Amino acid sequence: MIALKKKQNIWLAFLLVVLASNYTLYNTGLGVSILPPETNGVVMGSLIDFVLVMPVLFLLYKGKFSIKQAVLLAAAGCIAARFIIPIEHLQPFVAVTWAGFAIEGTVILLEILLIATLVRYMPRIIADVRSTTLPDLFSFPKAVEKHAPKHLIIQMLCTDFLVIYYAFASWKRKERSGLTLHKNSSYIAFIIMLIHGIAIETIGIHWWLHEKSLVLSILLLILNVYSVLFFVADMQAIRLNPVHVTSDKLYLSLGLMKRAEIRFDQIEELVEDKEQLEGKLAKDTIDFIARDFEAAYPQFILKMKEPVEVTFMLGLKKRYNNVAIKADQAQDFRKMLLQGMEDNRD
Repeated sequence: MIALKKKQNIWLAFLLVVLASNYTLYNTGLGVSILPPETNGVVMGSLIDFVLVMPVLFLLYKGKFSIKQAVLLAAAGCIAARFIIPIEHLQPFVAVTWAGFAIEGTVILLEILLIATLVRYMPRIIADVRSTTLPDLFSFPKAVEKHAPKHLIIQMLCTDFLVIYYAFASWKRKERSGLTLHKNSSYIAFIIMLIHGIAIETIGIHWWLHEKSLVLSILLLILNVYSVLFFVADMQAIRLNPVHVTSDKLYLSLGLMKRAEIRFDQIEELVEDKEQLEGKLAKDTIDFIARDFEAAYPQFILKMKEPVEVTFMLGLKKRYNNVAIKADQAQDFRKMLLQGMEDNRD
């Protein structure tokens, strides 16, 4: 695993070197001084770097490949070349850069159509959410998957809708009774501290950066405002969504950060050994622990017969063989787990 990480870092280093060398060549005194009078050959080489070499290096760094990613990265390279290579050198090849803009524009148009599709089905999605007893964190994504196309932009919008709902429209809701994961920690206080820190940083850095770069200051402001809204929504999602239990499933969530559906009949073993609980968790273990200013350890580790799927923010999903849990009502939680495993035993 370490060797793989080092190899990925090498590809990233090559990518940065290629990008930096091309930027230096056209935008510094040293680079301009070594450019030949006829620059078409040099520019052609730079375009190959932007359209072929850097996308390949990025894909090697990510360790994943798809035709769609390759095309989008090549188009992004065309656009980057337009901004890095001065127009007087790029003029003979300007059509290449416009092709990049055309491809990215087409992708954006398709994504807008996907958004329109999601909006179209929103009444059905909301009706499904209202008709179920599942928490909104689980019922809303399920309804979206049922009615809308499965696409990354849809998953991201699903998260954004939950952020907007919990940040603005959930304040009149009362906390439901049930087992919780956060009340015996300072997790909520930790989130509030983060919100205050972001707000103070926004005020200070925004005004300083505003004099240096208007565009960067606006981008930073937008990012910080979204971060504050996300943390407010995450705090509300944690507070309003205790552990949900049905006859055959356990619904665990830690705000908007991660959630999982665990079938009782897929739990192979309930680990309560203190040495294992206080040791370093294995890489195939996901933890549902409300972390704050102090070290926290799980009270139980669920060893699964099959990997359980965990959904993170932006709809990203990953499978784990073990689930580590720290609950506020440890004994009640243990009884619930044992009862569920007993009732759903094969």
